[in-house]
Amino acid sequence: MKKVLLSVLVVLTATLATQAQRYAVIDTRYILDKLPEYKEAQAKIDATAKMWQKEIDLKQDGLNKMYRDFEAEQVMLSDDLKKKREDELFNKEKEVRDLQKQRFGFEGDLFRERQKLIKPIQDKVYSAVQKLAVARAYDFILDKSEGITVIFADPKLEKSEDVLRELGVKGS
Repeated sequence: MKKVLLSVLVVLTATLATQAQRYAVIDTRYILDKLPEYKEAQAKIDATAKMWQKEIDLKQDGLNKMYRDFEAEQVMLSDDLKKKREDELFNKEKEVRDLQKQRFGFEGDLFRERQKLIKPIQDKVYSAVQKLAVARAYDFILDKSEGITVIFADPKLEKSEDVLRELGVKGS
């Protein structure tokens, strides 16, 4: 009898504890897309990335031309000239790869540019989310935009519009 009573008490306590938790769901992608400063920052990043990609493409085109020229002239070149041209091709190819890595690689120029322009905006959003969580006593807030898969969320739990109001931006 004590075991049954204890089991019922444990189940009842767990049920009450689960019901006591308050949570909300937000969509940070939606929130960020509504912020004008995010759109401006993203446009700057896209323009910079396009410019850098064009620079890399030009260097790659030059390298491809060097390869074609080398292939066409290879038969007529002496061993010393052939070796010299191969070294030039190798160095040019390394230069293109290094530039690509510098611009788009892990923690490259694009990463740093994104950190400089986007991170302050994300911090602002996270601060607004934190204020909302404290003000409304949420135990946790789920972000359904990235990383966490939310199979179903009751629409009345969706608080993205509240975060936008906290940021002073009108939603839909």
